[in-house]
Amino acid sequence: MHVTRLTRAELPEEATELARFLIGKIVVRDLPEGRITGRIVETEAYLPGDAAAHSFNGPTPRNRSLFLQRGHVYVYVSYGIHRMLNVSGGVHGIGSGVLIRAIEPLEGIALMQARRGLTTLTDLARGPGKLAQAMEITLGLDGVDLTEDGPIWLGRDDKPAADIGVSVRIGITKEAERPLRFYERGSKFVSGRKLLNL
Repeated sequence: MHVTRLTRAELPEEATELARFLIGKIVVRDLPEGRITGRIVETEAYLPGDAAAHSFNGPTPRNRSLFLQRGHVYVYVSYGIHRMLNVSGGVHGIGSGVLIRAIEPLEGIALMQARRGLTTLTDLARGPGKLAQAMEITLGLDGVDLTEDGPIWLGRDDKPAADIGVSVRIGITKEAERPLRFYERGSKFVSGRKLLNL
């Protein structure tokens, strides 16, 4: 499988546009035991001034990667258990980001199955916590530049662009009604209720 690394210049400078742009792109995770890749099929944008965003109250040691220029990893732990893979989504100093909610597994499926403890392909990385477990997303990846050579990066292949749907965000209470979730229509790897994935 041939994947071309994305450059920062290709990444939109606004988080909503970046969330839409990332649908169909490839996450590449290089590990000592092999490479894992997956096509992004679901994202959510978190914007400046967004009460649901971790950047809402300004930079802290925990969220500083959200304030880097677009294309850096931001990893946090949800409910003390699940790690979440995010991409910083704006210009340096302005906190915004994109949560990668689900991928379609492409390479390293056996590695993902071992990490998840199951074999069902459609359930390996459907939802951000499952994705992070399957791809071994660790806090040590926080701040990594996804446009440079490293343990995780973003790329594209030659598959035609997907038909993209839009919905409200999932699993939050603040500003949940905003249409900031993007997904590949018809993908069986997308999370959430069927009514949100029409």
